[in-house]
Amino acid sequence: MTILYPGSFDPVTLGHIDIAVRGAKIATRLIVAVLDNTNKKPLFSAKERISFLQDALGHISNVEIDSFSGLLVEYAKQKNVTAILRGVRSPGDVENEARYAVFNRLLSELNNIETIFITASPSLSFISSSIVREVAFHIYSSNLNDTTLHNMVTPSVQHALSKVYQ
Repeated sequence: MTILYPGSFDPVTLGHIDIAVRGAKIATRLIVAVLDNTNKKPLFSAKERISFLQDALGHISNVEIDSFSGLLVEYAKQKNVTAILRGVRSPGDVENEARYAVFNRLLSELNNIETIFITASPSLSFISSSIVREVAFHIYSSNLNDTTLHNMVTPSVQHALSKVYQ
């Protein structure tokens, strides 16, 4: 079964990596795809986010890293995806993601693309890309100790964040 794990991953967090690793265990092929949304101004380019994901997940044989723009279901159809993987941290995430799942199901009716939810590991459930960006901004703009980020992102992402905010 080919599963697609899409996201902006800006930046990639340990929570994203956890969901991808666990998703790879149930997929024959897991495509982790960075959304390259030209309407938004990301902190990191799609190329950088792909590099962070390759660094973290490249050792897993059934994982491939890619990027896409446009409608998710169109990309999923091109890749012959069976299911879309979404990580959820809270009841609010479930409610929000359920709406997207219904919408994607309607758009892919002929392809029958399902959505699979994996709950965040408890130790990572507080992490989001926006929290990481906020914490990094305050840590690096104030020259504070950056050990907190060590529990949220990989060393390569942490290094990149230090460059952005210093």
